[in-house]
Amino acid sequence: MKKSESQTTPSPSQLIDARIKELGDWRGQMLSQIRALIQDADPDVVEEWKWRGVPVWSHNGIICTGETYKSAVKMTFAKGAALKDPSGLFNASLEGNTRRAIDFHEGDKINEKALKTLIRAAVSLNTSRTKR
Repeated sequence: MKKSESQTTPSPSQLIDARIKELGDWRGQMLSQIRALIQDADPDVVEEWKWRGVPVWSHNGIICTGETYKSAVKMTFAKGAALKDPSGLFNASLEGNTRRAIDFHEGDKINEKALKTLIRAAVSLNTSRTKR
């Protein structure tokens, strides 16, 4: 008898924990801080692991991803172009019609209040679209 997949396959949350630990530098700390802000802004968020190693946070659809690169942690909002960004957090992927991203670099400080507002707006957008 085979072991069930749930017993042998790490959960998305465990995979994200491992990624943070594996990075072991400012990128891991930044990804951890972003993750905590997402969870604080939306206690019902679902963590996923997609595309061979990208942390994804969803609530009635993808809210955002947390990609890590050598010089940045990129938080890409799946429907960012439809979100109001009065604090001007979006600083990457601005040319597209759908996505918007925030690139965080070493030493950057997160505007926690504005980021939580943006996360909640993304959840609200996802939730409103599923009710139609």
